Amino acid sequence: MDFIESFKQNFIENDRWTYLTDGLKTTLFITFFSVIIGMVLGFIVAVIRSTYLRTGKLLIPDLLCRLYLTVIRGTPVVVQLLIIYFVIFASVPISKTLVAVIAFGINSGAYVAEIVRGGIMAVDNGQLEAGRSLGLDYRQTMISIVLPQAFRTVLPALANECIVLLKETSVAGYIAIADLTKGGDIIRSQTFSAFLPLIAVAVIYLVMVVVLTKLVSILERRLAANDKR
Repeated sequence: MDFIESFKQNFIENDRWTYLTDGLKTTLFITFFSVIIGMVLGFIVAVIRSTYLRTGKLLIPDLLCRLYLTVIRGTPVVVQLLIIYFVIFASVPISKTLVAVIAFGINSGAYVAEIVRGGIMAVDNGQLEAGRSLGLDYRQTMISIVLPQAFRTVLPALANECIVLLKETSVAGYIAIADLTKGGDIIRSQTFSAFLPLIAVAVIYLVMVVVLTKLVSILERRLAANDKR
């Protein structure tokens, strides 16, 4: 079978290309909402942890955050996905896609938390003292002075975390979600041809990652240019 015939069999016949386009939509949906959950959760955990490290307050929340970080960063994301779907939501009528969003969001939140915490702790203590001298309390100083500086510092790293999350969603097929990777596998199972479907999936992921990486590079250059002003 030549390339053209193989291409037609894998993508044109029975509109099999729709498995890839529909899977891509699902992958982007899961990634987008997982990023939102991860960012929100990560910022909350980072603020709690940095508050404890700087002031000694919030001991119990800090212990819970450290437990969360240890468990999530110490176990594979696919195992977390399986536990959340087959154990936690085993008896709950819930969308598989929603389960994936929750699982990947919780996983990403742990890494976002450490990125943001590092940014917060990198802000000089003099900034806190300056806020206090202006009559701001700790919360106001964090919101008005520390967090904006920390966010600016860690923005490229957060963007890279989004890229990592995009690739990690490829394991969503373990709970029978028809994402991009699963779409390629469905085509392979129907045509008994693995090369073109899986190469197509790899190329689509590669294009998305290259585009996102380029955007991150542009962002880093603009931030560097602003710092020189």
